[in-house]
Amino acid sequence: MLAANAIIAGDADIVIAGGQENMSAAPHVLPGSRDGFRMGDAKLIDSMIVDGLWDAFNSIHMGVTAENVAKEFGISREDQDKFAALSQNKAEAAQKSGRFNDEIIPIDIPQRKGEPLKFATDEFVRHGVTAESLAGLRPAFSKEGTVTAANASGLNDGAAAVIVMSAKKAEALGLTPIARIKAYANAGVDPKIMGMGPVPASKRCLERAGWSPADLDLMEINEAFAAQALAVHKQMGWDTSKVNVNGGAIAIGHPIGASGCRILVTLLHEMQKRDAKKGLASLCIGGGMGVALALERP
Repeated sequence: MLAANAIIAGDADIVIAGGQENMSAAPHVLPGSRDGFRMGDAKLIDSMIVDGLWDAFNSIHMGVTAENVAKEFGISREDQDKFAALSQNKAEAAQKSGRFNDEIIPIDIPQRKGEPLKFATDEFVRHGVTAESLAGLRPAFSKEGTVTAANASGLNDGAAAVIVMSAKKAEALGLTPIARIKAYANAGVDPKIMGMGPVPASKRCLERAGWSPADLDLMEINEAFAAQALAVHKQMGWDTSKVNVNGGAIAIGHPIGASGCRILVTLLHEMQKRDAKKGLASLCIGGGMGVALALERP
């Protein structure tokens, strides 16, 4: 969206946009350590939680916001587990059929001995998952809750990038665009139910595009939690058979600094494979935001 804004404003013709995330290396920090400590204990703070997984407005974990959504919109534990298992099953099928190969750039990882390890497969996807296998897990955020480690997205590392270019520049370079940005939008919701952000953002984006949910051929709607994803689908009323056709973040992972671009890349490639004409990518953002972007192919 920022890349498109820069091009529309005339500040750029070509922009490389994307994100990278390294949640596994997020440090624990010691506030005040630069000036030294007096007598007594010091507190370590997990920067991954405080910077990425904590609602600063209500001082609650993102998982608690998912519990709030589940209660407000009547999403059961059973439905969440079924949704999570389906996400894993779709991602498993996509991996086995090579569906993701075109959108992944293999990376050679040097080894102490022998040839480099070629890293080309998302590690988080679990094969053979059933809803029954998830039913025994304990709630992660509340004793009486419904959100578990399995029906929520994971803690992941990852990166994604796209090239955004003006139509005029693409023509001058003799390039054929994969797709055109038709519209985009963001919107705010109560931070306590931040996972519902895609609803107003998607509605606003579709209105700007002049489309209805029924016009969409494919959608990538990020799965931060099964509870919020199910609630979003329920509120939007779109055809869920067109949503996250190769699985979503519950299976693939949710590296928070890269997920926005990741779902866009996945949508672009799947639209090409299916010759889909109209697509939508949307995700929630901690703090009560939602973003959405509509793509169009000739």
